This record gives sequence, C-alpha cells and structure tokens, in this order.
Amino acid sequence: MIELKDVSVTFNEGTPREVRALRDVSLAVPAGEFAVIVGSNGSGKSTLLNLVAGSVKPRTGQVLIDGHDVTPLHDYMRSGSVARIFQDPLRGTAPGLSVVDNMRLAALRSGSKGLKIGTGRAFRDRAVASLASMGLRLEEALDRDAGTLSGGQRQALTLAMSFMDRPKVLLLDEPAAALDPKTSGALMTSAVEMIRQAGVTALLVTHSMKEAARYGDRVLMMHEGRIKRDVSGEARRGLESEDLFRWFE
Repeated sequence: MIELKDVSVTFNEGTPREVRALRDVSLAVPAGEFAVIVGSNGSGKSTLLNLVAGSVKPRTGQVLIDGHDVTPLHDYMRSGSVARIFQDPLRGTAPGLSVVDNMRLAALRSGSKGLKIGTGRAFRDRAVASLASMGLRLEEALDRDAGTLSGGQRQALTLAMSFMDRPKVLLLDEPAAALDPKTSGALMTSAVEMIRQAGVTALLVTHSMKEAARYGDRVLMMHEGRIKRDVSGEARRGLESEDLFRWFE
C-alpha cells in the first residue's frame, strides 16, 4: 500500500544549515498494516509522514501509494486517499464552521462538489453514529462551531472526519501528545478501533513508549534519517515499553 524506494530528503541543501532529514530510506507497508514510528527529535519521523502526505518532496527516490507513483503529486492531490491528524488539535478543523459542516466537508474530500449543502437527516444520523462511539458527547454538539470545542473534542472531531471519506492511508503525527491522559486514552482507543474496522493502512508517530508498545502491528525506530529497527510479528508482540526505552540508550 505504502512504498518508499530509496528516498532522500535534504533541507537547506548547500548551505551551512543543511539537514539530511531522510537518507536513502526504503520501506513497504502492506495494506491494512498499522505501523508505529519512534525515534529521537530530528530522527526523520515527521519528515517521513510529510513525504507520504505530499507536503515534502524527495530529493531522490519514489513514493508509491496503492501501487501508483505519487512522487510528483502535492498533498492536496493525495487527499482523496490520504488522511492526516496533526499533533495540534486546532489544525484539523475549520473553527468557524459547525461540527456537522466540518464533517460534511470531510465527506466530500475526494468527491464532486455541488450547490447542495447535504447536511440533511441522513447525513446527520451518520455523523452522530461516527461521533457517539468516542465518549466525548460530540454527537450532542452537531450545530456548535468547532472553535468552541475543547482541544480534545476538536482532535476527536478530526479523527472522525478522517474516516468520513474512507481513506486508504491514515497518518497520525503524535495525535494525543497535547491532550490530558484521560482524553488521550479515549482518542487512541477510538483511533485503533476505527483503523481496524476500516482496514486502513496507518502510520503513527509517537514519543510515548507506552503507546508504541501498546498499539500497532509493527514498530519502526528512526535515527539520523534512517530506519534502524523494524520489528513485527512475534517479536513485536513480545515488545514492552522497557524494551523500547533501551533502544535509545
């Protein structure tokens, strides 16, 4: 589903501030796999997500999604198949629009747009069903502006929006890092359940070794722009957070 072929990304090339963010990285993530990416600051984790999303272009190499070469495509051109949740809860929603209108926009991400608003009873019922499972009472706030919601509620709304148009790929860049522990746990539990039910291919970047040990089918560790560890299968199932901490020693 996601394939990176010998990709390299360099920022500020040829200047004293040059940074080689990714160095000849090759990676294949099969359809439906949920991979977790860990690593120290500056190791290349977020750059890898940006590369898949299309907001960063590789200096060399190719990016393929579902067998198609998307290397030259900008992020908005990939939005029909790639959904993303950022660390900042404020980045994923339009604050001046209601909850239901945000969800309607998300549902039209890859489809045709017309003059009909399309937030009738059938769509509202669909929105309620999507939001109710999160336990944050967002289903009771369909007509509230997204800007009046708490950070946790906005991040949960972003998560629900990500699945409204059935993406093939979901990118999660520390989605729970800015939330309190209770809300963080609720968000991640919902995310995992939605990923499993939809069968999407997911990449989660996290600094939390607890999250890395608990979630996903596979754990990747990045260091200085390269993938240093890649653990899946039986070895992945035996990983504890203490094992992951030792990777950084």
